[in-house]
Amino acid sequence: MNSKYMFSLAAVIVLFLLAYIGVAGIGLYGFFGIFIPYAAAFIFAVGVVYRVVDWAQSPVPFRIPSTCGQQKSLPWIKPASFDNPACNGTVLIRMILEIVLFRSLFRNMRFHFNKGNKFSYEWEKWLWLGALAFHWAFFVVVIRHLRFFTEPVPVCIQWLESLDSFFRLEFFADFVQVGLPGVFISGIVLLAAVIYLLLRRMLIPQVNYVSLAADYFPLFLIIAIAVSGIMMRYFTKVDIVGIKEFTMGLVTFHPKIPEGVGSVFYIHIFFVSVLLAYFPFSKLMHLAGIFMSPTRNLANNSRVKRHVNPWNYPVKVHTYEEYEDDFREKMIEAGLPVEKELTTNGG
Repeated sequence: MNSKYMFSLAAVIVLFLLAYIGVAGIGLYGFFGIFIPYAAAFIFAVGVVYRVVDWAQSPVPFRIPSTCGQQKSLPWIKPASFDNPACNGTVLIRMILEIVLFRSLFRNMRFHFNKGNKFSYEWEKWLWLGALAFHWAFFVVVIRHLRFFTEPVPVCIQWLESLDSFFRLEFFADFVQVGLPGVFISGIVLLAAVIYLLLRRMLIPQVNYVSLAADYFPLFLIIAIAVSGIMMRYFTKVDIVGIKEFTMGLVTFHPKIPEGVGSVFYIHIFFVSVLLAYFPFSKLMHLAGIFMSPTRNLANNSRVKRHVNPWNYPVKVHTYEEYEDDFREKMIEAGLPVEKELTTNGG
């Protein structure tokens, strides 16, 4: 078995055991319920700000956007406005399409060898669908959880929750007990999408070869978060009122450990805290990096506007005239042409 994903899986199992033993065995409710979340939130905030400021300070004197089409030039040549944006307006549209719909991934192709040593290209539609489902489901889950941190709950979050739980288990009353909690589509899609991305990374040899343990760890961690969340909602009894009081205490800096909340909740909180603390130091920072990438957020207007490096410093140059003055005699002896002939004294 591959040691890279086994190491990441073992790390998540160790985290689970630490949280379970710490809460169910030792009773460290305050440590896992208050100290760990606050520490993770602090590391997340400081780490994200540090990375973004560091990226913002990187000099980008020239236009280096990724281009996949015709640049704007002569009037009778049709430009590729979004693939080769020439102004900030088309850059904005390109960024929206990239962030919301993963446009570059949608156009991604891969090639494979066929019989006779021939190869063909294939559209990576399943990767695009899996990534889109994962990111949108994760976004909906995060926004939906804001109901635990706000009072009163904003109407937009209530609408999102109602839309997310459109397919309710009451529709299947003939098969299950009536009155079970509504099924949130985003949670199921999130778990299915992250499992697909994990299996793809494990089973495709080319992807597995370039993957590191740091690529597998967040996938296993997100699976653990999704599974523990699903367990709390559908399989174990959790005091929602107590959890609401707990989360409101965290955001108002008056933390209080609730009574009657099972260990699964603290395991879930611990997994989320580890993901938050790990976020700024991992590839997950592409969430903020996409906005700071000069290959995406710059217009390719180098034919319209001259871009001069503002960090250039004066450099002493050696002109050709000076070069010829230094080596004129040797150039003539070698038969090389010179602009000025040798002059003799009195000549």
